[in-house]
Amino acid sequence: MITFHAEIEKFESNGEKTGWSYIFIPNAVAEQIKSGERRCIRVKGSIDEVTICGVGIIPMGHGDFIMVLNKPLRKLLRKEVGAKVVLKLLFDADFKIEMSDDLQICLSDEDELLARFLATPKSHQNYFINWLNTAKTEVTRTKRLVMIVNAMYHKLDFGAMIRASKT
Repeated sequence: MITFHAEIEKFESNGEKTGWSYIFIPNAVAEQIKSGERRCIRVKGSIDEVTICGVGIIPMGHGDFIMVLNKPLRKLLRKEVGAKVVLKLLFDADFKIEMSDDLQICLSDEDELLARFLATPKSHQNYFINWLNTAKTEVTRTKRLVMIVNAMYHKLDFGAMIRASKT
């Protein structure tokens, strides 16, 4: 387990990341967590005394990563931008998100849709599944199921699906 100190930062102006609160993970630390990895790395451990698991650290270029701190996690930490935190991180090899039955049923209506979904990288499957699972109402969940099925039909990745829905 890697232990290091960091400060909570915030993107003031950085495209789609504008307004995100995050912790900067330098290349040297990322290499200790999972050597040679240049894609999103799932980690477990703790931030201060708050236990985390399955949290992604996102590559930012030159081997550096960031860990995005969503509002619920910031509330648990009771910390905001500028606060110092102690991180204890370890690669989360056990992290796995299961596909819900309703998504599997919807994609199974046409064989190629389920096959296309399963052929996408695991990290992209997780984007779709997490997004679906965070729906707060049945209406929203149904809308998201339809959007995912349409995305697979039109061979869209998660980002392209979201962008297409805004037009």
